[in-house]
Amino acid sequence: MTRDQQMPGPPGVRSPEKTDGLPVRPSVLATARRVAGAAALAAGLLGLVSLAGWVFGVDELKEVLPGVSVAMKANTAVAVVTLGLSLYVIARGRIRPVALAASRAAAVLVTLIGAVTLAEYAVGAGPGIDELLFTDDTVHQGTGPPGRMAPNTTAALLAAGAGSLCAGVSRVPAWVCQILGLAVGALGMLRLYGAAYGVPELEQFGPYSGMALHTAAALVLVGTALFLARPGEGPAALLLNPGTTGALGRWLFVTVVVVPPLLGWAVLAAEDAGLFGDRLGTGLLVFGHVVVFTAVIFTTLAVGRRVEVAHARLEWRVRQNDLLQAFMEHTPAMVFIKDLEGRFLAVNTTFEQTLQLSREQVLGRRDQDVLPPDLSRQGRASDLVVLTEGRPVQRQKTFALPGGRREFLSTRFLLNDASGAPYALCGVYIDITDRVAAEREVRRSHRRFLALLESAPDATLITDGDGIVVMANQQVKRLFGRAPADLVGTGVVGLVPTARRRRHHALLSAYLRLRDPKPTVLDRDLYGLRGDGSEFPVEVSVSSLQAEQLVVLTVRDITERRRLEAERAERYEQQRRIAYTLQHSLMGEPPRLAHLPCAYRYLASVQDPGVGGDWFDVIPLDGHRTGVLIGDVMGRGLEAAAVMGQLRAASHALARTGATPSGLMSALDAFVGDLADQLVTSVYLVLDQGRHEVTLCSAGHLPVIALPADGPACRLAAPVGVPLGVNDAGHAVPFREATMPLPPGSALVLYTDGLVERPGTDIEAQVDVLTHTVDDALKGVPVDDPGILDQAADRLIRTLIVDADTSDDDVTLLLLGVPGPEGSGPRP
Repeated sequence: MTRDQQMPGPPGVRSPEKTDGLPVRPSVLATARRVAGAAALAAGLLGLVSLAGWVFGVDELKEVLPGVSVAMKANTAVAVVTLGLSLYVIARGRIRPVALAASRAAAVLVTLIGAVTLAEYAVGAGPGIDELLFTDDTVHQGTGPPGRMAPNTTAALLAAGAGSLCAGVSRVPAWVCQILGLAVGALGMLRLYGAAYGVPELEQFGPYSGMALHTAAALVLVGTALFLARPGEGPAALLLNPGTTGALGRWLFVTVVVVPPLLGWAVLAAEDAGLFGDRLGTGLLVFGHVVVFTAVIFTTLAVGRRVEVAHARLEWRVRQNDLLQAFMEHTPAMVFIKDLEGRFLAVNTTFEQTLQLSREQVLGRRDQDVLPPDLSRQGRASDLVVLTEGRPVQRQKTFALPGGRREFLSTRFLLNDASGAPYALCGVYIDITDRVAAEREVRRSHRRFLALLESAPDATLITDGDGIVVMANQQVKRLFGRAPADLVGTGVVGLVPTARRRRHHALLSAYLRLRDPKPTVLDRDLYGLRGDGSEFPVEVSVSSLQAEQLVVLTVRDITERRRLEAERAERYEQQRRIAYTLQHSLMGEPPRLAHLPCAYRYLASVQDPGVGGDWFDVIPLDGHRTGVLIGDVMGRGLEAAAVMGQLRAASHALARTGATPSGLMSALDAFVGDLADQLVTSVYLVLDQGRHEVTLCSAGHLPVIALPADGPACRLAAPVGVPLGVNDAGHAVPFREATMPLPPGSALVLYTDGLVERPGTDIEAQVDVLTHTVDDALKGVPVDDPGILDQAADRLIRTLIVDADTSDDDVTLLLLGVPGPEGSGPRP
């Protein structure tokens, strides 16, 4: 690896091997960078000499020919010195970050000087940078403003500054700075051509100052440094690569740079000597160019043709050898070629590694000279078979090799020349040891699978994707009464009763259509068919072997399970009826009051059917007063039902003593506090139909919904206390009651949380739904009609309970209608 390849390139200069891929030699790159650095230093030195002339007032240093040629302006000298240093840093190759920053700053300074001067020419005025450093005492040499550099010098320095800045930035393509370098060099060469040919118009443009002669030389050097600053990229790499492209490019470049100036100088010299006039000189110049470039073209064509012919011949020869060698070296098999006498002509690397023999030990020798006796005898016998029969021979063989016994698939065949006569014998040995071992393992796995299949306690069938049985174990005969061999090749639906085959086939087809079928168990309404024609319920476990596109069906007789399930269901139904009777006896029937019609619903939880902790009670009091109580014991089952029965009896007794709602709640709170780990919500209200008002007290229960005769349904705004059983003896929260008007024709709705509480829903939103449903169901209808209330209760249950069969909490609903004066009658 070269030094250029080992070390990363400088910032702003990419490695040539990693950019254009041109085969530029590292030594050529290093030489080009040295030339670029020398050119940059030489340009800087020219500027420094002129700058010294301005500092010390020496005209000989400002001008090449004092009194005749134009002096280099002070700003030009500063810019040239700065450019030389900037390009020298870049041309060194490896640049430290500080040096790179200084180089870029110098390039920016030169660009700024050129841009400001160009702006002065454009607008006719400027910031006065022309004589910023020195007073110009060479104004007699030009007609432009004192100290201002020539326009062509300004353009060249502006391009040079931009090119130096681009050369130091790796993201900018190299061709940018190289094109700018060529432009800068061209402007310098134009001035030199003017001096060489005595053409003042190429020195000075119009009434402005002209370019100094040594400024032109400095620009040519700067252009050279810019072009070679990144030699491994862009146009410079095209010229420097050692191939045909580089050689032709350098030949043409030198011709273009040298021949036209020489021809022009010769024509001008002849014209000055009076040998011919301008028109003849121009014609001779054109003719000279045509002759020279025609000679260059044909020379280039001849060189290119020789290169192409040599390349084609070499490529053909290399291809013949490479094709065979590439085949032999890149195949994982052992490959050898022998002559017809059995001598090895070629072997590949796999041959060497397998037999642990080098090519030097094998080539030119026969089998018996290099191989063990057994291998050599087998090899020679196989060679004779191929030579005798004249056709390829393929065999599977086992060899004892240095690395152990290996299995090979051997193929030997003849190699024929263009006339069809054999001239060599080729052998290809493919190591199939792993494949043979895998085949043995597959056979062992198949035997283990069959043993596992037969050891399964249930009947197991394996079908293809169309439901055709491909394998079955012996348990199939015990279950279905049919031999496994008789089932192979038949449809699995033949083991299903005829009336049920369509459904079974649809289930299997739906399973097979799944994108990623998972093992599943089916036992609902599935039946098998025995050989004697009898049917029996079955459980089928279905799984798939997707890689083999097979389905495994494990079938089990569940006749006994179905019998036990039927017995359990019968016992469960008996227990449910007992529990329902107990719940009904604990809750009781509310009294039928003519002055207070009602409708109620009770739905038990599916977890404890018929038994729960919800209750309600309607208690006739004195006069036109009636007590209504609803409560919910936290929990389910018999324990909650027992607590509910005690609370219902206690609350009924307390209400009949005339206890106020708050007093009744305080007494019940003390009662619940004596019970261990119990929590109860309840609300008790007293309807006074004589005064048309209701008094209620809530112990953590959901709000009561009221529907006034002349307004929409709403929640009764009553204070809500803590649930019963929360207070302790030392810090009891008092229960508060509230009294509010209840005009005749109103309706009341009391309920427990099972009606409005659902997982994933907002209970407040559900209460709002209940309120709106009450308004829709009872608004404008006679609430003293029990039938109307009963229909409304059904509607509320349907709206709030989506599926009563899946409700996991008790649901209690009580609707009360408060008749108007015409609906009131005598009390019983």
